[in-house]
Amino acid sequence: MKNFSIVGTYRSPFMDWFIRGIKAQFINKGYTYMDLPLGDIKLVFNLVEPERPRPFRRQAQATFVVSIIERDIQNEEDHTENMFKVAYPYLIQTLANHLLCIARSKDRSMIYFITPEQGCYRLPYSFGEEEQLFEAVYQRLEPLASSNLVIDNYFEPDLPQELWEGDGITQQMYRAGQRLDEMNLLPAPFPIKEYLSERDLRHLHKLYGIGGLSYGNLSSRRDAHTFWMSASGVNKSKLKTIGQDILLIKDYDHDRNGMRISVPPHVQPKRASVDAIEHWMIYRQHPEVGAIVHIHAWMDGVKETEINYPCGTIELAKTVAQLVSESENPAQTVIGLKNHGLTITGRDLDDIFDRIEGRIIPQVPMT
Repeated sequence: MKNFSIVGTYRSPFMDWFIRGIKAQFINKGYTYMDLPLGDIKLVFNLVEPERPRPFRRQAQATFVVSIIERDIQNEEDHTENMFKVAYPYLIQTLANHLLCIARSKDRSMIYFITPEQGCYRLPYSFGEEEQLFEAVYQRLEPLASSNLVIDNYFEPDLPQELWEGDGITQQMYRAGQRLDEMNLLPAPFPIKEYLSERDLRHLHKLYGIGGLSYGNLSSRRDAHTFWMSASGVNKSKLKTIGQDILLIKDYDHDRNGMRISVPPHVQPKRASVDAIEHWMIYRQHPEVGAIVHIHAWMDGVKETEINYPCGTIELAKTVAQLVSESENPAQTVIGLKNHGLTITGRDLDDIFDRIEGRIIPQVPMT
């Protein structure tokens, strides 16, 4: 069901006008407005007080939350880079999937769209452009809000004993993790643990896989049906413990919309990376692919997705797998994820890191 709600107590003349326009736009596009965000609500706009940012607590994992704040801008230098650094903590503190920061100055207003992967792109607004503004906001948010997350894990304690300590492939992953660590690609521009309680950190980690040491992921095919993959939020330079640092992904369970994972019976497992569904789809469609690396960085000249779907969604997985299919060499290709990062395929992990060495741009371009 396409429904949405608006929560939060923050009000100002501009915010009231803005949220009325958003509400009318989504209703005109076929969404049903709900006075209370109960049950399986699809989209929630959370109006945030800058001095007291509060999260909206989801009742369903599939709920997509967009936090909205308003800030006054004193001069041009406050725009873009500085605004991102100021606004990003609100995204984390409110446990949102997306943040809209309305930056208002004497001469103009700018709407900043900020994503968990450090994406930051802006939409200008001038008086008289109301229709274009709300259509543009809808076009940016609706594909994200209607996407389908795959974040459930189903752990099965059936990993063969001979794999409890790993194999030659996991040893290669350990070395590749160290190479990834040397790239110094950090997950956030500030220390997340200083902004959130332990409870909110756990919630954040479950929502979109951001952890204090999580700055990408890597995987390597084991056989035709399974692949090893780094777990969510782990230190990539120390990929050692099977079932915690490295997981054996068995399959995607369509009926339960989650990943099946084989683990040792004596280990308390960690969650799989939210990108597991993307890796699974690429491996299933491309038997020639032997390894995959995902990083929040960029390379010149790459083909990219048209929509910045959230990581961990079926829509992103299908889009990336299709672009891999359309590439000249699916086994050795680089796909750009719009406003997000890169997915890189290779015959093995050494092949990937040898090909991208010296070509990585830390800052992802935002459009």
